[in-house]
Amino acid sequence: MHGEEVKLTMPAVPQLLRVARLTAAGLAGRLGFNFDEIEDVKIAVDELCFALVGTKGHDGDLTVTYRLLPDALEIEGAGVFGPGASHPVPSELSAQILAAVVDEHELMSEGDEMRFRLRKKRMGS
Repeated sequence: MHGEEVKLTMPAVPQLLRVARLTAAGLAGRLGFNFDEIEDVKIAVDELCFALVGTKGHDGDLTVTYRLLPDALEIEGAGVFGPGASHPVPSELSAQILAAVVDEHELMSEGDEMRFRLRKKRMGS
Protein backbone atom coordinates (compact mmCIF):
# COMPACT_ATOMS: atom_id res chain seq x y z
CA MET A 1 0.00 0.00 0.00
CA HIS A 2 2.84 2.45 0.74
CA GLY A 3 4.01 4.28 -2.33
CA GLU A 4 0.61 3.96 -3.99
CA GLU A 5 -0.74 6.95 -5.84
CA VAL A 6 -4.41 7.66 -6.48
CA LYS A 7 -5.54 10.34 -8.94
CA LEU A 8 -8.98 11.87 -8.94
CA THR A 9 -10.01 14.17 -11.78
CA MET A 10 -13.33 15.97 -11.58
CA PRO A 11 -15.00 19.14 -12.83
CA ALA A 12 -13.72 22.17 -10.89
CA VAL A 13 -16.97 22.93 -9.08
CA PRO A 14 -17.50 23.25 -5.34
CA GLN A 15 -20.37 20.75 -5.36
CA LEU A 16 -17.89 17.92 -6.01
CA LEU A 17 -15.34 18.78 -3.32
CA ARG A 18 -17.02 16.21 -1.09
CA VAL A 19 -15.61 13.50 -3.38
CA ALA A 20 -12.07 14.80 -2.77
CA ARG A 21 -12.67 14.86 1.02
CA LEU A 22 -14.12 11.34 1.12
CA THR A 23 -11.26 9.97 -0.95
CA ALA A 24 -8.75 11.59 1.41
CA ALA A 25 -10.56 10.16 4.43
CA GLY A 26 -10.63 6.64 3.00
CA LEU A 27 -6.94 6.68 2.13
CA ALA A 28 -5.95 8.18 5.49
CA GLY A 29 -7.90 5.36 7.16
CA ARG A 30 -5.97 2.79 5.10
CA LEU A 31 -2.74 4.33 6.40
CA GLY A 32 -3.88 3.89 10.00
CA PHE A 33 -4.63 7.52 10.78
CA ASN A 34 -6.83 7.96 13.87
CA PHE A 35 -10.22 9.70 13.78
CA ASP A 36 -8.85 13.17 14.58
CA GLU A 37 -6.11 12.88 11.97
CA ILE A 38 -8.65 11.84 9.34
CA GLU A 39 -10.83 14.83 10.21
CA ASP A 40 -7.76 17.09 9.92
CA VAL A 41 -7.03 15.74 6.44
CA LYS A 42 -10.64 16.27 5.35
CA ILE A 43 -10.60 19.87 6.59
CA ALA A 44 -7.31 20.61 4.82
CA VAL A 45 -8.43 19.08 1.52
CA ASP A 46 -11.64 21.06 1.67
CA GLU A 47 -9.86 24.35 2.42
CA LEU A 48 -7.27 23.94 -0.32
CA CYS A 49 -9.62 22.60 -3.00
CA PHE A 50 -12.05 25.41 -2.24
CA ALA A 51 -9.20 27.94 -2.55
CA LEU A 52 -8.71 26.70 -6.12
CA VAL A 53 -12.32 26.37 -7.31
CA GLY A 54 -14.02 29.11 -5.28
CA THR A 55 -17.75 29.50 -4.79
CA LYS A 56 -18.67 29.44 -8.48
CA GLY A 57 -16.20 26.90 -9.80
CA HIS A 58 -14.24 27.11 -13.04
CA ASP A 59 -14.34 25.68 -16.51
CA GLY A 60 -11.91 22.80 -16.61
CA ASP A 61 -10.97 20.03 -14.24
CA LEU A 62 -9.42 19.78 -10.82
CA THR A 63 -7.00 16.86 -10.45
CA VAL A 64 -6.20 15.71 -6.93
CA THR A 65 -3.32 13.29 -6.44
CA TYR A 66 -3.02 11.32 -3.21
CA ARG A 67 0.31 9.68 -2.31
CA LEU A 68 0.37 7.05 0.41
CA LEU A 69 3.74 7.25 2.14
CA PRO A 70 5.05 5.04 4.97
CA ASP A 71 4.40 7.72 7.61
CA ALA A 72 2.23 10.32 5.86
CA LEU A 73 -0.39 11.18 3.30
CA GLU A 74 0.64 13.74 0.69
CA ILE A 75 -2.03 15.37 -1.42
CA GLU A 76 -1.60 17.67 -4.40
CA GLY A 77 -4.26 19.44 -6.38
CA ALA A 78 -3.94 21.22 -9.72
CA GLY A 79 -6.08 22.84 -12.33
CA VAL A 80 -5.69 25.01 -15.41
CA PHE A 81 -8.72 27.24 -15.44
CA GLY A 82 -7.89 29.85 -18.08
CA PRO A 83 -7.09 33.54 -18.02
CA GLY A 84 -10.37 34.61 -16.39
CA ALA A 85 -9.82 32.57 -13.24
CA SER A 86 -8.81 34.39 -10.09
CA HIS A 87 -5.63 33.22 -8.43
CA PRO A 88 -6.00 31.47 -5.09
CA VAL A 89 -5.55 33.59 -2.01
CA PRO A 90 -6.45 31.87 1.26
CA SER A 91 -8.12 33.95 3.93
CA GLU A 92 -6.25 34.55 7.16
CA LEU A 93 -8.65 32.17 8.91
CA SER A 94 -8.06 29.48 6.28
CA ALA A 95 -4.28 29.85 6.67
CA GLN A 96 -4.61 29.46 10.45
CA ILE A 97 -6.81 26.39 10.08
CA LEU A 98 -4.35 24.77 7.66
CA ALA A 99 -1.41 25.50 9.96
CA ALA A 100 -3.30 23.76 12.78
CA VAL A 101 -4.40 20.62 10.93
CA VAL A 102 -1.51 19.60 8.63
CA ASP A 103 2.25 19.41 8.88
CA GLU A 104 2.95 21.18 5.59
CA HIS A 105 0.86 23.05 3.05
CA GLU A 106 1.30 25.46 0.18
CA LEU A 107 -0.91 27.15 -2.36
CA MET A 108 0.57 28.53 -5.56
CA SER A 109 -0.23 29.68 -9.05
CA GLU A 110 1.85 29.99 -12.16
CA GLY A 111 0.27 31.42 -15.27
CA ASP A 112 -3.12 29.76 -15.68
CA GLU A 113 -2.24 26.79 -13.45
CA MET A 114 -3.23 26.78 -9.80
CA ARG A 115 -1.88 24.16 -7.39
CA PHE A 116 -1.77 23.13 -3.77
CA ARG A 117 0.17 20.59 -1.77
CA LEU A 118 -0.31 19.29 1.75
CA ARG A 119 1.32 16.66 3.89
CA LYS A 120 -0.13 15.09 7.02
CA LYS A 121 2.03 12.75 9.07
CA ARG A 122 0.49 9.91 11.03
CA MET A 123 0.74 10.44 14.79
CA GLY A 124 3.72 8.67 16.26
CA SER A 125 5.63 8.85 12.99
